[in-house]
Amino acid sequence: MPRTITVGVDGSPESRAAAEWAAREARLRDLPVKLVHVRQPLPEPTVQVPLPDDETPQHWYERIPREAAEGLRLRHPGVEVSTEQRAGTPADALVDAARDAELLVLGSRALSGIGGFLVGSVGQAVVARTEAPVVLVRAGEQAADEHVMDPAGIPSAATAFRPVVLGLDTGHPDDTVLAFAFEEAQRRGTALHAVQVWNLPPYSVYDLVAGVDLHAEAARRWAAELTGVLRPWRQKYPDVEVVETSRTGSPAARLVDAARDASLVVVGRRIRRSPFGVHIGSVTHAVLHHSTAPVAVVAHD
Repeated sequence: MPRTITVGVDGSPESRAAAEWAAREARLRDLPVKLVHVRQPLPEPTVQVPLPDDETPQHWYERIPREAAEGLRLRHPGVEVSTEQRAGTPADALVDAARDAELLVLGSRALSGIGGFLVGSVGQAVVARTEAPVVLVRAGEQAADEHVMDPAGIPSAATAFRPVVLGLDTGHPDDTVLAFAFEEAQRRGTALHAVQVWNLPPYSVYDLVAGVDLHAEAARRWAAELTGVLRPWRQKYPDVEVVETSRTGSPAARLVDAARDASLVVVGRRIRRSPFGVHIGSVTHAVLHHSTAPVAVVAHD
């Protein structure tokens, strides 16, 4: 079965933005796009309003993915687009649809008044349960948002891509997450910004009082560790410029800050097969809600 970039669509602005992002990614990967619509009961106001004589509820259900596919084909010629309808709860249906996908793309509402996402319960459940990479795209996301400004300071999709940002835990680096980030940077012909965040343990305050500068020593050690983790990947992807950032502070805040100038943010999620609870991780959860760039969550063991 050919791999696809699968998108959850429901006719909302956020799902339309997700479909557009998926089509752009499909061109970069030379893969087809599959639009998945999960059939649910019609909204109450729609049930109360009589449908036109030539339209049944079944037609209404089918119209959403059909019109989305027709629009994508017009705007992205050369990208193969198919549709699929599934029944069941949205989270279960999308998790099942992702099993044969190269990538699952979902939309999230933009937070009102400030940057970032509003990731609903379905999105969180899908991210927590899907082993394929999941990309969350904010409503209103445009192709130009992922590119640098043109020389006149005008947004344009014809300029170079903004960098790909990778949140990296050098204590437990995972090859799946690293490979995904480097591949995305290479496809875009852009730099990879690897962000590592560390903090001194609480007891180090006593060493500072004693005149021992543990901060400077720790900064050198963490930076060297980051360089060591990235060295083989630099060799594997010699065409990708790598920018290393090693700082103290909140990991989520540092990544959200870096996302302001990114085309994509890549974070990892450790797979936990416990049937209880939603397991995303606090840093990934915060980045999902506050990043202004699309976020790719890559599951790993």
